[in-house]
Amino acid sequence: MMFQTIELKRDNRIATLTLNRPNAMNAMDDVMMRELADAFEELKSDQEIQVLLIKGAGRTFSAGGDIKKMINPESPMDMGEVMQHITRLAKTLYLLPQITIAVIHGSAAGLGFSLALGCDILVAEEDSKLAMNFIGIGLVPDGGGHFFLKERIGTTNAKKMIWGGEVLDAKTAKAAGLVDELVPTGQAELAASQVATSLLSTPIAAMIASKRILHESKRDELEHMLQLESESQIAMRNTADHLEGIRAFVEKRQPVFSGN
Repeated sequence: MMFQTIELKRDNRIATLTLNRPNAMNAMDDVMMRELADAFEELKSDQEIQVLLIKGAGRTFSAGGDIKKMINPESPMDMGEVMQHITRLAKTLYLLPQITIAVIHGSAAGLGFSLALGCDILVAEEDSKLAMNFIGIGLVPDGGGHFFLKERIGTTNAKKMIWGGEVLDAKTAKAAGLVDELVPTGQAELAASQVATSLLSTPIAAMIASKRILHESKRDELEHMLQLESESQIAMRNTADHLEGIRAFVEKRQPVFSGN
């Protein structure tokens, strides 16, 4: 399958998926969202691949959803269609029959952070930044962000993080249980490759079977949360606070929210 915004390569039981919009900090537009979902569905039926690395080209992992594309009057994104792509990619990623590793450098924000949290293992460089910052533009996390945060840090801490929208440094994120392996700047890709190679020397089929048991037991909960995220996100897109958040982002100022 040919892609415009991502690359998918396979080598010796390891696949590497690269978010490939470096000039846009790998921000996810509707094309990338659809292609990610398509790529994950392709991998779902690949019985040769046992480990999947997900990384970003250029300076960063992913800045999240493409806000500029979101507000482009000449090519507006259909939010109903976008949420279908997001739902499909998050669900398929979580249920993949491979061990998935997020390779984080630069930053992983918004939907980019949700994507990373959907992986089994997060490797992050020490100077990287992570943020579930949807609240800053009056939106809710999507891409399974609620589910993945709850899985890692529990409901109470997930709410604090979602509501605060804070940017975390990698060390703080690791202490909170959001990052599994912290590595020096510039070493994430090498470290993740070493983890992947090490996994191939273990009884990895048994690991993948255990992943399937654990994740399939949560399938219904994930599907329900994705449905709620989709409904809420479409509703939030029509609020005054979202419009103010977008204007403030474009104008590079602090937003003034009204609670509407």
